Amino acid sequence: MIERYSLPEMSSLWTDEYRFSTWLEVEIAACEAWAKLGKIPEAAVKRIKSKARFNTDNILKIEETVKHDVIAFLTDVGGYVGKDAQYIHYGLTSSDMLDTATALILKRSGDLLVVGVKSLLSEIRKKARKYKYQPKVGRTHGIHAEPTSLGLTFAMWYAELERNLERLKRAIESVAVGKLSGAVGTFANIDPRVEKYVCRKLKLKPAPVSTQIVQRDRHAEFIWALAVTASSLDKFAVEIRHLQKTEVHELEEGFSKGQKGSSAMPHKKNPITCERISGMARLARAHLNVALENIPLWHERDISHSSVERVIFPDSTILLDYMLHKFTEIVRNLNVYPRNLRANLDKTGGLIYTGKILLEVTERIGSRDEAYRLIQKAAHTAWEKGGSFKDELLAEPSISKHFSVEEIEAMFDFKPYLKHVDMIFKRVFK
Repeated sequence: MIERYSLPEMSSLWTDEYRFSTWLEVEIAACEAWAKLGKIPEAAVKRIKSKARFNTDNILKIEETVKHDVIAFLTDVGGYVGKDAQYIHYGLTSSDMLDTATALILKRSGDLLVVGVKSLLSEIRKKARKYKYQPKVGRTHGIHAEPTSLGLTFAMWYAELERNLERLKRAIESVAVGKLSGAVGTFANIDPRVEKYVCRKLKLKPAPVSTQIVQRDRHAEFIWALAVTASSLDKFAVEIRHLQKTEVHELEEGFSKGQKGSSAMPHKKNPITCERISGMARLARAHLNVALENIPLWHERDISHSSVERVIFPDSTILLDYMLHKFTEIVRNLNVYPRNLRANLDKTGGLIYTGKILLEVTERIGSRDEAYRLIQKAAHTAWEKGGSFKDELLAEPSISKHFSVEEIEAMFDFKPYLKHVDMIFKRVFK
């Protein structure tokens, strides 16, 4: 029963059957620990391990009557085990088993998310290298700013996603904590060595101190790491959505054979998967708020956290797993249009070079304020008239007298803006 679910996909981790299988893992490990301490006969543990199984439908049916999921589970398992069932759940309270099993599932779900992040990182790295020197216009406030590289955009995504990977790993470590310390965490009816054995066997850490539950700041940190990662994917998706606009058209989601974009307009190719990523990220952030609300519980525990965790734990992990999978597909199949990237770079007639020109003019005339005034005047005139910024500079005597035509021409070149791309890539891709 347990081995069958050793390597499930994400959604399988959150089925009733897998949940009960992890409960059984914890209970059997506790029996083993008690046996090593001489409290339970070794022969009884062997019989428990050979007989222990469960029927999910029967557990749910029993729960309808007893209104307690753990009691329903123990009742069902006890029917298979027989007399030795007296040793199962010995000295434990429900949350000892529940929180330890939940830690197992969260750790395993987190491990699957780590795999998903690494797969996405691989695809982003490929795009960064391919478009390392592809010039594009940088935008601030949605307005053309200075030249940059499309490869740097992907490198930035890579670096951010690497940080998310580290956050996720830390959060997994934080939430991979078990407790078998009794009703209010004092070990009154259980030997601390049982907790130590069970956690070691299940590759968890014992909570240094607990009440009846593992404290929920750990779980909030885990959901936070998922929400931050989802928000990064949202950020990347929003960038693609902007760059897929008709008037920009630098990037574009892949459009598969037979796909249709609109029931009314046959020409449409919409960034629907990126929009889906953005929508799902909102849900991930909402789950974080719930996880934060679960931290302040009454005294040694209440169960106000329990009902919502049955929603946010599976939903958050399955949600991010799906988002990672879909965004990996987006990056792999992304269409890039170098011709449009270059056209947009030139769209403002050279206004994107004002920063570099400001420095050079300042050096020649000796006043930054005056240089700024002259360049801004020429730039605004060119933009409003739809003319050439370069021509406006040449027509300005206070500037042209300090520069040759060739020197002004040389200022309108994107290549110097990419001179440190190699250095940045070395820092990002180590």
